[in-house]
Formats: sequence, C-alpha cells, structure tokens
Amino acid sequence: MLTIKPIPAFNDNYIWHLSSTTENWIVDPGDAAPVVEALEGQHLDGILVTHHHWDHTGGIGALREAYQCPVIGPDSIPDVNQAVVDGKVFELFGLPTSVLVIPGHTLDHIALVIQEGTRAHLFCGDTLFAAGCGRVFEGTSAQMHSSLASLAALPADTLIYCGHEYTEANLNFAATVEPNNLAVTQRLAEVQKLRQQGKPSLPSSIAQELETNPFLRCNLASVRAQALHHGADKDADEVAVFAALRRWKDNF
Repeated sequence: MLTIKPIPAFNDNYIWHLSSTTENWIVDPGDAAPVVEALEGQHLDGILVTHHHWDHTGGIGALREAYQCPVIGPDSIPDVNQAVVDGKVFELFGLPTSVLVIPGHTLDHIALVIQEGTRAHLFCGDTLFAAGCGRVFEGTSAQMHSSLASLAALPADTLIYCGHEYTEANLNFAATVEPNNLAVTQRLAEVQKLRQQGKPSLPSSIAQELETNPFLRCNLASVRAQALHHGADKDADEVAVFAALRRWKDNF
C-alpha cells in the first residue's frame, strides 16, 4: 500500500514523500535537508519533478549525489536523468504512472498520475491548487485553461497533491467570486479548522475542485458574470473568463 505524506518546506511548499515497505520516492524537493530528515536513514529510490522553479528543484542535486538515485521529470531540468514526455507510462511501486504535459504556469510543467487500484493520485505541482491554480508565468491563458481542463477530466475521486499550502487564501477568493456557493463556505470553514490545528489542507479531490474551484467553473453563468465585472468582455469565452479571473486573483 502506498503511503503519501507532505514534507513542509520554506514558507508554504509541500515536498511529497511517497513510500511503501520497500521504496521511497520524493516529489519536487526544493530543499534537501527536510527530505533527509524525513527519510530517517532510509534509502531514497528516486525523485519526481513537475517543473523547473527553484522551490521545486533546489534540493535535487544534493539528494541525487547523496543517494545516487534517478530523477524523473521534464528534460529542461539539468538534474533530470530520465526525461519523460506526454503520455509516457512507467511503473512506480509496481503501479502504472502516467505523465501529462500541462503548460501554462511554466512551459515545461508536467503532472504525474499514479493509479493505485481504483483510486488515482495526482501530483500537479503549481498548475492546479486546492481551490485555485498557479499564476501564468511562461505560457498563455489558453494553455493554462486547457491544462486545467485536462486535469478536471480525471476521475472525480482522484486525489490531488499540489505544491503549496494555499487553500485558505484560495477559498477566500472563491468565496468572493461565488458568495452563494455553500460548498465553498463549508470547505473554507473546514480548512480554517485544519490550519488552526497545524494540519495540511491536502489532499483535495477532483470532485471537490469541481464544486469549489472558480478556475474550473468558468463555464458557469455566475462565474462569468463576476469576470465581466473584472475586465472580461461581454463576448468572452471560457478562456477569456479564466484570464479575467486570473488577473483578478493576481491582485486579490
């Protein structure tokens, strides 16, 4: 059975630790020190990386040197020694693991989907957040919207492991976009309680995001109406609605 735990790093990053009785893998190690501490003397079998930003890659070199382990990710990252492409399927922990290319936040961004029985685990870096999405730094709004749509199309019970603890702030924005969305109100209260207890708000699920994440709800009239008040044209399509929401969130 796969065990997945967050390793806190920096102010709000999560490095994900995937383990079984025989293997340990790490996702997006921005810092090596907390990974070494979490391993408690165990061997590191490999590193998975979603994109090139320093807070997701800064610890790779030290970990690779210390453990002589493979690094799987985009070929744009110097420390990657097993580059993957869209649609690539390989095995981790004896489980099928699929690669999705999801540009927008960065052009080299990928997601990894590990299928464990009937339940999938999605590692999506900084593209899809709980109740939000990443900033569009290198790609276009159309690319980001398309990438989010591809993730939203995964099975509803897919568990989501993103790169940052942004959920409470994202839900505050979601409540502004959809003040009458009771699912957002309820989720915000639940997340606030978790955070007050020092617990992570993750993982999320695709079903939960479809109910509460405004960036996955650009097709709804209520969300579109809010986008029109924040720069979207009256003839805006879903991509333009998304772009208006993202600009609004950038300054929220």
